[in-house]
Amino acid sequence: RSFTSQTDGESRLARVLREKFPKASAIKVVDISGGCGAMYEIHIESEEFREKRTVQQHQMVNQALSEEIKHMHGLRIFTSTPKP
Repeated sequence: RSFTSQTDGESRLARVLREKFPKASAIKVVDISGGCGAMYEIHIESEEFREKRTVQQHQMVNQALSEEIKHMHGLRIFTSTPKP
């Protein structure tokens, strides 16, 4: 699949998430603000989330993106663990 259509913000967030969640089997970042970088939707599937409640998983993502979040208006987070 091609990442050439990603915005700079999407690429930057995906890079940060790949560093913070090295076991992630899937990371998808979508700018849902029309390209201005104000709001993102993030989908992460990672082994690191196993045995954690959804709120804990989302806290992990928020922590990983703490610097980037300061410049956003909103963030939608969807987390999951890989199916066995």
